[in-house]
Amino acid sequence: MDEREILTRFKAGTLGRDDAARLLNGARQPRTETPFPPPRPDTVQDPDHGVPDAHGASDGHGAPEGRGMSDGHGASVGPGASVGHGASVGHGQSVGPGAFDGDRVLDSRAAADRATSTDLIAVVGIAGRYPLAPDLHAHWDNLLTGRDTSSAVPATRAWLASSAAGRRGHFLDAVADFDPEFHGITPTEAAQMDPQERLFLEVAWDALEDAGYTGSRLDALTTASGASRALGVFVGAASHDYALLAAGAWTPGAGAIPAAGHWGLPGRLAASLELTGPAQAVDTAECSGLTAVHLAVGALRRGECAAAVAGGVELLLHPARLADGAGEGVGAVVLKPLHRALADGDRVHAVVRDTAGGHRTRPRRPEPRAAEEAHESRETTARRIGSAGAVTGIAALTDAVLQVRNGVRITGGPESAGVLWPRTRDEAGRELPRTATVEIAAESGGTAWAVIEEYTAEPGGTDTGGDGGPLLLSAPTPAHLAATARRLADWLTATATADAPADADADTNAGHPASGPPPAGLARALRVGRAALPCRIALPASRGVTELVARLRHFADTGEAGPEGATADLRDGRGDPLGLDGLPETRDYLIALWRAGRTETLTRLWLNGVGVDWAALEAASPWAAPSQPPPPSARLRRPLWLGADRAPEEPEPNG
Repeated sequence: MDEREILTRFKAGTLGRDDAARLLNGARQPRTETPFPPPRPDTVQDPDHGVPDAHGASDGHGAPEGRGMSDGHGASVGPGASVGHGASVGHGQSVGPGAFDGDRVLDSRAAADRATSTDLIAVVGIAGRYPLAPDLHAHWDNLLTGRDTSSAVPATRAWLASSAAGRRGHFLDAVADFDPEFHGITPTEAAQMDPQERLFLEVAWDALEDAGYTGSRLDALTTASGASRALGVFVGAASHDYALLAAGAWTPGAGAIPAAGHWGLPGRLAASLELTGPAQAVDTAECSGLTAVHLAVGALRRGECAAAVAGGVELLLHPARLADGAGEGVGAVVLKPLHRALADGDRVHAVVRDTAGGHRTRPRRPEPRAAEEAHESRETTARRIGSAGAVTGIAALTDAVLQVRNGVRITGGPESAGVLWPRTRDEAGRELPRTATVEIAAESGGTAWAVIEEYTAEPGGTDTGGDGGPLLLSAPTPAHLAATARRLADWLTATATADAPADADADTNAGHPASGPPPAGLARALRVGRAALPCRIALPASRGVTELVARLRHFADTGEAGPEGATADLRDGRGDPLGLDGLPETRDYLIALWRAGRTETLTRLWLNGVGVDWAALEAASPWAAPSQPPPPSARLRRPLWLGADRAPEEPEPNG
């Protein structure tokens, strides 16, 4: 906490005089944190000695049923929990290859602690699914072209057939589908979950992957009290259609029906990732998603969590709620104090300057809305995705973030939906960041408001060039790993092709990536920002994007990593056969390997299930998240519905 926060809590009576005095004295003293001690010579004689070969891929059984997967030592491991992370390099400390630059790291963290911009909140991750848009790339394309996203009720929702005739709305695809294995949930339990809860779990995970916080970096999210994994979860939701459908079909002896409350929306994610921040569901009708953002911003400013996921969800599953123009969607953002996001090298999509909420009153505004601002409201959102209930607010905020980030304003007319948005200048001729307001007024009288501002990086920045380290992918099963490798290959091909010179031979290069290096920072982003799951592959990332794509496709097709690559299957407790995670010397051993540049040895250890905390090891090296985040992990979704393993009618296959 900074001085202002300490004084605010003291005046409010939530902090005692003695505690306030102690914290104020601490806040005014320079930090005395010390870097890692050098490894003892008697504990690291030969860094390459005694490292076992990686396990090959096998036909082992899937992850055990339950919330997470086992790492072979009795610990629960699910998406976001890295195998054996208890033996990882400690957070708040860092090393790099070669000479350790601890002073520079400590200086940057001290500067972050001294920052006074706690009122500014960074959007560091974002994801969503909206009508005719399985991801935000497709949603942005829809906004740019002014696409009409309305349709008849999908034929796959057979349970709505009796009420669907003549109705048009804005619907999501495959709402009955889910991938329980990816999230460590049994199919039976997943079928009892509200599809809103399942969709939010998937989209929140995608937003966390976009932010780079599903791996060991999640452990580094700590509050002033020292609690780790201090990630808050705030979700807006207002309907209980799935529980109503189950209650209507219930007969004596049919067993339990899905819960009608919304506590599972934040609670499921918080429990699966073992989070320590607040987890709250909120229902303020159309304001719900934006109210969730407002609550998250408040929790961050009070120091209750170090980062937060905020979002909303709305699905139309009950025939009584079908109405012309109704809409659906699910969206989430990852929020973090701006000064801390910059110190940690996070990608900043936009900045939340302020938020507010109320009832039957217009939320306070610092000044009248300027003509050059973008303005998002319930009405603008309804034109794009329909009257979408609880997701309206987060959808409007998402649209605001996309506009300020891309420098394009979305107008009302379909003929010219997207227009270039030049920055304005102040009296001195300096460019000002683009700004958008989001104001949602619910029929119930609730109101919510936010100001979103473009983030403009200062000149210079951090080197994000290739690091020469391995490209690591992991997944809960071999099938998931193959699908994720194929998705990454497709993304690399599309990205490299889009960046190819304009005079390149289109016919010759069609479907083939350019021959340059992979996107800057890609391999490191995957190492430090993704969860370490049981099925793993390591590939060299420094051979050029063409070769990397070929290796990824070969693995996806054959299950073989090829020359210089390696795979491992650590399911059923096959990880860490030497028990290195349980040894106190392992920490020093990993540090010594990294300082000596032994990344191949570290990779073999990672393949064997040792908890290598890449984020902590690499923290001293210059770093910023890549401008183009890698695609989210692939899921193998299938219909799951009301206690059965299939929906009334199977939706079309989807990614």
